[in-house]
Formats: sequence, C-alpha cells, structure tokens
Amino acid sequence: MADSLRFKNLDGSGPVGFGRVLRWAVVDRLAGRRRRAPARVTVPQVRPDAEALRRPPADGLRLTWLGHASWLVQGEGTSVLVDPALGPRISKVIPRNAGPGLAVEELPPIDAALVTHNHYDHLDLPTLRAVGAPVVAGLGTRPNLRGLPCTEVAWWDRMRVGDLTLTFVPSQHWSRRGLSDVNEALWGGFVIEGGGARVYHAGDTAYFEGFREIGQRFPGLDAALLPIGAYDPEWFMRPQHMNPEDAVQAYLDLGARRLVAMHWGTFKLTDEPLDEPPVRLRAEWARRGLPQGPLHVPAIGESLELPGARAAAQAAR
Repeated sequence: MADSLRFKNLDGSGPVGFGRVLRWAVVDRLAGRRRRAPARVTVPQVRPDAEALRRPPADGLRLTWLGHASWLVQGEGTSVLVDPALGPRISKVIPRNAGPGLAVEELPPIDAALVTHNHYDHLDLPTLRAVGAPVVAGLGTRPNLRGLPCTEVAWWDRMRVGDLTLTFVPSQHWSRRGLSDVNEALWGGFVIEGGGARVYHAGDTAYFEGFREIGQRFPGLDAALLPIGAYDPEWFMRPQHMNPEDAVQAYLDLGARRLVAMHWGTFKLTDEPLDEPPVRLRAEWARRGLPQGPLHVPAIGESLELPGARAAAQAAR
C-alpha cells in the first residue's frame, strides 16, 4: 500500500496499517487492555482581552492559544489562525473538554487560516466557514474545503500573508478525510515570521529527524509550538504523535528559544488522562536540568508576546 500513496513522510513511511488500528480501536478495548481515563478534567483557562487582540502588534509576534492546536498569531498588523477548531465538537462526535479561548465572533479580522493537515481536529470546516478567511494548506487539501478559497503549498514553499511570511515545513504524520483518500493531501507545520520574530507550529507530528533541518533553515526560532498529547498507547501512537519527552528533544533539536506546549487538554482523542501531558513535560524538563524560563505551558486563552527587532534593539542600549 505504501508505494501507492501520493504523499509520504521524509523517511518514506505511510500511516499505520489497518491491523494496528483494529487492535487499538476494537480488540484491546474489548480485552480491557486500554488505559481508562475520564473524558473530562479541569484544565487552566483564562479570559483573553478580545478588544486588545483586535490590534496586532507592529513589532514582534503575539501568540494566543485557543485550545488543542488552534492559535491566533499576530504581527506586522496581520492576524492569522492556525488549525482553528473552535466549535463545541469535532467531527460532530467528540465534545470539547475545555475552551475555546475565543469564540469565532470574538476574533479580530483574520487575514488567513493556516491548516496543517486534513484530520478533523485540525481542519474543522464549521470553524473555517464561520471565520471566512482564505485558507493556506498542503497540496491536495482544496477538495476537503468544499469551495473555501485555498492556496495549496508544498514543503518548504514560502508565501506572504499581509506583512507576515509563511513557510510550510515537513512533519512526520499522515492524512485522511474519508474512506479512500489516505495520504492524498500533504501534512506539515508552519514557520511564521514577522516583526523581527519567528515562530514554528509543528502541527501533528511524531518525533523525527526533520526537526534538526527545520532548526538549521530557521536558526534562532523564538518559539516552538509543540504537541505534547495524544500519545497513549505508544505502540500505536508513536509513529504519528510525540509524547512529552519527545517534545523536549524536538525543542533541543530545533534550537528554539522557547518550548510552548499545545495539543493537550482540549479533546479526548487517546487513552492518556487529559491532564497528564504537562506533568510529564515538566518532569522531563527537570530531569534534563533545563532552565525554567524557556518552558511555557499556557492556559487556554493565554497570550505570549515574542519581542521583535525593535524591542531587542532597545534592550541592547
């Protein structure tokens, strides 16, 4: 099957086979081998200042976590959303545990919606339609958008949205929207540059050698937004999702200034407790003896300001 796929990972791999999916989804559940955890827990949330967010910074970048992999990224007078999924459910089935940080009607004017891949928790059609902004996504994604305007990009393609520069970069994952379109659309992450700052959003990804190349091509990343959830059971999830320990290694490979955690606490997709990922992340950070300053585990709705060239020049005086 792998040879017939339109898109593959950098190492030539495709998605896990149907037999492994069947074992996880059916056999292990019936046999009682899957870890059980509550479908709902309390996770940190704050109420953002929606009025302040209507004014994108001219210098640096502002990052606001809206839950899961959804982010509002603002700079150079421009606002973009990444993987916006702001409704009460994804795929009409899985309910939110927490968030969103902002409802669609509270968002500032959005110049583009960036979609890392076509899985339902990242490409949420109801949210994209409600936002109404042009979409930027990997090759082959346009048919999934059902008429929404879309610019398709390949790995390492660069483009401008307002005064921000976007680059679509590889990840280690896969794509599927229906029964017969496995890996027909390209997946990846985004590097967003503007205001003298740059941020990397990893999308969904397993740990892979590509982190080093991304770090080499974009030295001095101000922040790496890295997924830390959806990893259990690891025998099944590891080829497609990182665990918290992997995220720390990815941060080091990237050479980023900050690790910002995402993709946890919002939707119950896998078997680990919803609030376990940041506990493991902080434990691994401490085990490695890393300084606390660069580690950020934001609350849903919280914003992080990345200083730009102007702020750096003032600090140097």
